[in-house]
Amino acid sequence: MTTEPAFTPPPNARAYPLPTSRGTFAVVDSPVAPGVEPRGVALLLPGFTGSKEDFTLMHEPLAARGYRTVAVDGRGQHESDGPERDEAPYAQGELARDVLAQAAALGDLGSPLHLFGHSLGGQIARAAVLLDHTPFRSLTLMASGPAQISDSQQQRVKLLRDALGVMNMAETWEAILAMGPPEEVGGPARGIGGQELLRRRWLGTKPAQLLATGRQLCTEPDRVDELAALPLSFHVLSGASDDTWPVPVLDEMAARLNARRTVIPGAEHSPNADQPLRTAQAVADFWDTVDDGGVRATEA
Repeated sequence: MTTEPAFTPPPNARAYPLPTSRGTFAVVDSPVAPGVEPRGVALLLPGFTGSKEDFTLMHEPLAARGYRTVAVDGRGQHESDGPERDEAPYAQGELARDVLAQAAALGDLGSPLHLFGHSLGGQIARAAVLLDHTPFRSLTLMASGPAQISDSQQQRVKLLRDALGVMNMAETWEAILAMGPPEEVGGPARGIGGQELLRRRWLGTKPAQLLATGRQLCTEPDRVDELAALPLSFHVLSGASDDTWPVPVLDEMAARLNARRTVIPGAEHSPNADQPLRTAQAVADFWDTVDDGGVRATEA
């Protein structure tokens, strides 16, 4: 892990290494706002080429609603360590077990624990609850679909993987910038923070992590029926457009899950960055319903 943080945490939040039974993971931990009654804890998982900082603009509004939020760099992402070249530790099952270890390490299971995953993070979160759903009260899938990513995004991932086969991370960064700013997949130039901070994040990410998880995104099977059988409350959230999983695909997945469905106007594949206040409000509204014992609902 780096000794000097690349990003400044939001007010009242703390960046620190979280020790778990499966290693140490870099987190940003934002407590409930002073004077607000605590309502629960949420573990936030970032997407492909992303990091815990992708949730920076959501921490404060969620804290004001009574939710402690813990955003984590997964194994080999940004400030969490992992092997450079060995892809085996980045198999989806291994990353899912990391999530269960992170949940256990939070040690605050007296409060409801909600799991939230963006894009790739949503598919890792799904794999985690399919291994063991008992630590969690709910699962929110943000811009994260039922199976493999779209054909156009698969082509971007292939280009990235081909580049990583012949270039180092710094050279690959420059090559991707020259291609333009794709939404998320293969596009480390997009995100919260200036370009130099995003470059530092990219250079901290392990190439084996990108290679392994990129392959997962291109081959992920449909496991929605397995997920729907779990006794969890589900929320499917997305922007009004999405090139990675088209919005109608996410609509259909939400129906199969009997999930609450939220579409954020003015947002694309990263509602957390495009419309963070609306996204935080929608997420807190869902968590409030879960914590109050409400049934799953659908909204537009």
